[in-house]
Amino acid sequence: MPALNEIPGIAATSLELLEVAGIRDAEHLAAQDAEFLVNELRRANEALSIAEESPGKATVANWISDAIDLVGAPPEAPAPAPVEKASSAVNYELNPEVREMLEQAPCAIPLPGRVMMEKQLRVSDVPAGLLLNRYSGDLDIRVGDPTAPKTDVPIRRSSGKAERGANQPQQRQFDASKIKSMSDSPPAAPRVPRSKEGHEEDRVALIRAPREKTNRGKDPNSRRYIRGVLHTHPWSLRIGAVASLLLVINLPLAIVSGFLLLLSRENPDDFSWVPSWILAFPIALPITGLMYLIWGMTGKCRICNQKLFVHKGALKHVKAHRLPGMGYVVPLCLHLLLFSWFRCSSCGTPVRLKK
Repeated sequence: MPALNEIPGIAATSLELLEVAGIRDAEHLAAQDAEFLVNELRRANEALSIAEESPGKATVANWISDAIDLVGAPPEAPAPAPVEKASSAVNYELNPEVREMLEQAPCAIPLPGRVMMEKQLRVSDVPAGLLLNRYSGDLDIRVGDPTAPKTDVPIRRSSGKAERGANQPQQRQFDASKIKSMSDSPPAAPRVPRSKEGHEEDRVALIRAPREKTNRGKDPNSRRYIRGVLHTHPWSLRIGAVASLLLVINLPLAIVSGFLLLLSRENPDDFSWVPSWILAFPIALPITGLMYLIWGMTGKCRICNQKLFVHKGALKHVKAHRLPGMGYVVPLCLHLLLFSWFRCSSCGTPVRLKK
């Protein structure tokens, strides 16, 4: 069966218009009436805006003529069978059975474009409706279950105020009989305070403040007075402080001792006074470095989570531990080991290592 694109002179937009109008092939086009097809193409173009201008009657007539030359003369349609027409239009709504079925039937709602896209429907696939009072002949009406869900029919939105008021829940009325007097309520049970001993052993209390016996007999203004929040890994911080101090002390000693050992080997007469036991400092350097990587680099403040034993160029807190010429890390390690508490160099929060 010849296709439409085999007919010369039909552009791509015209092919799309013909497809929207329901023309599928050249044989179908050859059987069309030119004036009727022009009107159909014009309505389709006004609805969908496919082409800048719908084709005229002369152009459509040339298409039909070319289609006839391509497929031959279209077959004559058989004469329709005579239909006995009623003398006048029949009003089926007067029939009580038909009226009852019409009341149960769903109303006709325009089909949204989204549903047509999802179902892949064309405009020509949607049949035209027929008014019952304009129908002549035998009438066949089939009514399904009106309570069945209709997935393809969009839900109508209620716009009337009466419908919105009917759907809203009724407001509950105030019942004065349910009011109870405060004098009728039973007296509240007396609140028993927790004992001091139990409060001291409470986990939250231990985190916030040390036990009373920890600072018993100490001056609150002295450095030996332990204060601050409790750290979760106190022994890890102690080992980290020791490892940091050992690395700070051992690093310059290892450099100096290694240099002296090198000179004593090259000039044994001039550097015979260099003892051989200073070789222990270069040997201990990898060990102290490994301890610093394990415990010193992982030591963090409990509040701000900043590393404590790593030198940073950031601005330190005004109350941070500091010694002239030594910076902040070494004084923090000494204060932590001597007094079991310290003040973070970043946030300034006191942190203790004892309960």
